Amino acid sequence: MPGDRLTLQDRRQIAAGLRERLTYAAIGRRIGRPTSTVTREVVRNGGPRGYHAEAAHQAGTRHARQGRTTAPTTSPGRRADLGGRDPRVVDEVGAQSMELMIQAGLPQMMAKVLAALFTTDSGSLTSAELMRRLHVSPASISKAISYLESQALVKRERDPHSRAERYVIDDDVVFQSIMASARNQTQIAEACATGAQKLGTTTPAGARLENTSQFLLHVMDDLVRSAEYWHKIYSTRPRKTSETD
Repeated sequence: MPGDRLTLQDRRQIAAGLRERLTYAAIGRRIGRPTSTVTREVVRNGGPRGYHAEAAHQAGTRHARQGRTTAPTTSPGRRADLGGRDPRVVDEVGAQSMELMIQAGLPQMMAKVLAALFTTDSGSLTSAELMRRLHVSPASISKAISYLESQALVKRERDPHSRAERYVIDDDVVFQSIMASARNQTQIAEACATGAQKLGTTTPAGARLENTSQFLLHVMDDLVRSAEYWHKIYSTRPRKTSETD
């Protein structure tokens, strides 16, 4: 048995570790595998809440058989998307990024698409490129992009060299997301203030709403000021380039 192939017992140990809410690093130590191996295994097989050892083992065995009977090929477009880097390294970084996004509350498919965009030098991919990279359907890509657009995380652009639509993240995508979140939280604060006035700020419910409103307004004001300050600093820094750009 190849040393880097997970056994069914390994996968059962992973499932048990997830039920115990162990970290990926702790699970990796338990089965004698790198943290990255555990991360990829869980992400590719339903995530921490949907991982099942037997199903994951069947999928892993099936992929191993396909790998033995199919010559590995890499399209020129995919290599360009990865900047010439080893796809396994890019997949590992993407898997770790995706897991953190899921833990932060982003739905799994949306996290997959966003992680894929983050790990490309261009910061943009077409639907066809995302389908090849993530092995998912066009409908899944479309649904994920619509959601990410609503969160100000992704925008659509027409490819100047073809009729394809490209999905793009800007260098300031995190700033735009923070600002969009701040606007939403401010609307909640204003709604709480209105509710407090209607119920009466001297009543327990009204006082609770008023305090919530003031708390959100102050926190969002601090957040926006901080985001604008650091965005100004980092947006004026020269962009780093590499030999693959």
